[in-house]
Amino acid sequence: MTNLFTPFTAGNLQLSNRIVMAPMTRGFSPDGVPGDDVAAYYARRAAHGVGLIVTEGTLINHPAAGSNPNWPNFHGEEALAGWSKTVEAVHAAGGKIIPQLWHIGLVRKPGDLPNPEALPVGPSGLSLAGEQVAEPLGEAEIADLIAAYAKAAADAKRIGFDGIELHGAHGYLIDQFFWDKTNKRTDQYGGDIAARTRFAVEVIKASRKAVGEDFPIVLRFSQWKAGNYEAKLAQNPKELEQFLAPLADAGVDIFHASTRRYWEPEFEGSALNLAGWTKKLTGVPTITVGSVGLDREFIGSKFAQNAEVSGFDRLLEMLGNEEFDLVGVGRALLTDPAWADKIRNQQLADLQPYSTESLKTLY
Repeated sequence: MTNLFTPFTAGNLQLSNRIVMAPMTRGFSPDGVPGDDVAAYYARRAAHGVGLIVTEGTLINHPAAGSNPNWPNFHGEEALAGWSKTVEAVHAAGGKIIPQLWHIGLVRKPGDLPNPEALPVGPSGLSLAGEQVAEPLGEAEIADLIAAYAKAAADAKRIGFDGIELHGAHGYLIDQFFWDKTNKRTDQYGGDIAARTRFAVEVIKASRKAVGEDFPIVLRFSQWKAGNYEAKLAQNPKELEQFLAPLADAGVDIFHASTRRYWEPEFEGSALNLAGWTKKLTGVPTITVGSVGLDREFIGSKFAQNAEVSGFDRLLEMLGNEEFDLVGVGRALLTDPAWADKIRNQQLADLQPYSTESLKTLY
């Protein structure tokens, strides 16, 4: 386990180990305001040795950013005060923490709370199923969205976070610009796989301007989309390189490559997973994620099955080969706050399996 517990540095982000708590939406912030229970939830994982915590998705200041009144906001005095307390609690416990900045785009349905009057927005007005459900975003609206991301980034730095993560995965707004099924634009925000990164590039650059050069920016991306787990942004390494290059050039410090099973190769002819290919093609540090420490991928377990503890040999081999730099852990940390300490102390027999009962408490 030694490789999991070596330090890591990116910009001014200095981590004591390679374990990252992956973002997991909880819906425990009434009216968008994280309370003391949220601070305690994250601090508990930090106290047990998690190197970096990525918060659940937090909503940028746009009326159609979310679709649940209990998802936490990342704007407004009260919500930011709650996040400030969370940062203080995590730092006091010896951890580091970054918020995941989020807009769900056309995953939102008309009439969804907390702003039922706000219509969903997306690059071409196309849902993930390919249905025309809204008008394409205008350039002025796009500029407002970019400014909202940048303001959230600036607020994250101001209240003491250690960096930010931009949620560009799973079919949400940024990813809707990436994907050719939801981005049919013919202006500068559409086109081939490299051109479709334009919106994200402008978000990254605006965020960088807001936070300065040494404040880490993480970008989470995925091939799969919600409800379409076979989707691909890039069909081969060449296309993946074309996709990643503009994002790396824009200033991404760490790529968070979201997969359902970290051990699966991304392309034929190579054992590298998505994080491995991303690091190879860009030279930028990467986070791998996907069923770490558990024997079943998350979709089946989320809706029907429990998951048992699995071995770590393959993970440690890949980390030792420097295929990626950091390891995102989701459900295993959700159900067992002491997971990192147990791994460090070789208490593998004490690791807790994931149970659907944990979804009821998310302690």
